[in-house]
Amino acid sequence: MNIANFIVDAEPPPAARAAAARAVLDTIGVTLAGASEPAARSVQHVIAADGSGPCRVLGAAMTASAANAALANGTAAHALDFDDMCFVSLAHPSAPLVACALAAAELAGAGGRALLDAYVVGFEIEGRFGRAMNPRHYQKGWHCTSTIGTLGAAAAAARLLGLDAAAVRHALCIAASEASGLKDNFGSMVKPLHAGLAARNGVLAARLAQEGLTANLDAIQGSQGFLAAMDSERDPKDLHQVLDDLGGRWEILDTGITVKLYPSCAATHPALDVLLDLKRQEVFDADQVQAIEIGVDAVTPTVLIHSRPADGLQAKFSMPFCAAAAIVYGRVGIETFEDWQVRDPAIVSSLKRVTMCVDSTLDAAAPPLTQARVTVRLQDGRVLRASANGARGYPERPAADEELAAKFMSCAIRALPQSRAEDALAAVRAIESNEDIRTVTEALWP
Repeated sequence: MNIANFIVDAEPPPAARAAAARAVLDTIGVTLAGASEPAARSVQHVIAADGSGPCRVLGAAMTASAANAALANGTAAHALDFDDMCFVSLAHPSAPLVACALAAAELAGAGGRALLDAYVVGFEIEGRFGRAMNPRHYQKGWHCTSTIGTLGAAAAAARLLGLDAAAVRHALCIAASEASGLKDNFGSMVKPLHAGLAARNGVLAARLAQEGLTANLDAIQGSQGFLAAMDSERDPKDLHQVLDDLGGRWEILDTGITVKLYPSCAATHPALDVLLDLKRQEVFDADQVQAIEIGVDAVTPTVLIHSRPADGLQAKFSMPFCAAAAIVYGRVGIETFEDWQVRDPAIVSSLKRVTMCVDSTLDAAAPPLTQARVTVRLQDGRVLRASANGARGYPERPAADEELAAKFMSCAIRALPQSRAEDALAAVRAIESNEDIRTVTEALWP
């Protein structure tokens, strides 16, 4: 199926829509939690100067234009790095997709089922471009949440705004020129901004195409287009090889969505699972640990770039910090990454004993960021070893509905009173049957 025709005409199967509904629930929860974070607040202050609009900014008592609401909500969704992941696109798919789709659905007066279908369409586009471009694109320094995410968001917005196939092609090529995002900004407030920019750019690209703005239709596959300029793994001429089964195979079902149960970079999760399990099973304290050695794949060190983090944001991209937190506290939650935790003497002492290195014996065929081989050496001479291939929350070990609900509530009460958070949970759980998404977003206001 032609990519533009797929975006316009695709009919996702019920299982794909159900997966999208779980992703939307999880993402709205982390958006509410992230709305009070400094990065989100900065964006809210800036867009407030542009005045109100038809779309709600979640977790904040304000409205904005569709593009500005998408910017604010996408930034908030990624502010805690608690939003989901996809190991094909190597992106956080839902932060931009949900923020963009909510804004476009509010603008269009669309219902919940239309929003879920648009989410699936955007996810499929991201998955296909991920297969074409990664790992070379990601390893080169591009942040896929923002680069590939911009194309996915444009697809979702185009679907909700009812663009025809010709306009969709222009929307995608407009989005190709908007896409950006650099991994050197990991551990700063710009990283969550990447998700907000992708969401905003998706809305903007679709609206511009809707109003007749045209692009060069070779802007994705051309010799100086998106794929070539951004170091695609595949030759741009071979894009059809990952697009030919659009509508016949569903990436959201085959590879799935990874729900985060720790608010840190996904590359830390396999090791965190292992360390927390070992601590529970073997019952040791941080001061009993002589050394922790963590073997990872070759991509992980390009992501976990802060060995000695200076603040909570950098700590989310620090294997030594996350490992230290696991053995010091026995848990890793939102509060673990407050700035003061970085200066906790127990953490400072423990992280000095953590080393991370590339382990060439790990499975080279496994997706990047999904494996860890952990060795814990204790003062009493014991040596504890364990390996991880994936982590809790991954598609192979999905979070239970009760875990998703508990995560939603723990996030939502950071922005809403308990009773309002419970109403919000009920509203989002029933999103597919909702005929006007604006009744859902109303329940998400403080």
